[in-house]
Amino acid sequence: MTDPAIRPEAVDAAEFARSVATTTDEQLAVGMRSELRSQILAEIFRRMEEHFDASKAQGVYAVLHWKITGAPGGAVDRYEAVIKDGTCKVSDRPSHPARVSFTVGDVEFLKLVTGNVEGPRLFMTGRLKIEGDLMFAAQVAGLFTIPRATPSAPA
Repeated sequence: MTDPAIRPEAVDAAEFARSVATTTDEQLAVGMRSELRSQILAEIFRRMEEHFDASKAQGVYAVLHWKITGAPGGAVDRYEAVIKDGTCKVSDRPSHPARVSFTVGDVEFLKLVTGNVEGPRLFMTGRLKIEGDLMFAAQVAGLFTIPRATPSAPA
């Protein structure tokens, strides 16, 4: 279910990253268990295509699967990113065999994609599970320009 009054595409990525940085895990969890979850995830994955750096992916062919846990009722949201010929195409209907699969909780996912936590830290603490080509998994973040929280302007 989506709320037509909310326009996720209008949200600035750096502002979103700052918002995630200043929001408690409990508040993020509440938001990700609300009717806004599907809109938030859809917009993040839509922007993944925009934030893809083709210059760093010449000759790369890879399929990434994302499993975002924490949905109400124990459901898991699944997304696929296909990197091929210098492009990145994202779908919420995985249909290709994955080179790498990432499984992560929704709050940790928000922090990861906004640069508020590093993937290796999540992996080492067991909050990010990786299946498949671990060496390639370590390079995935470098294929994208990850929005970072910019400092707030002084009041």
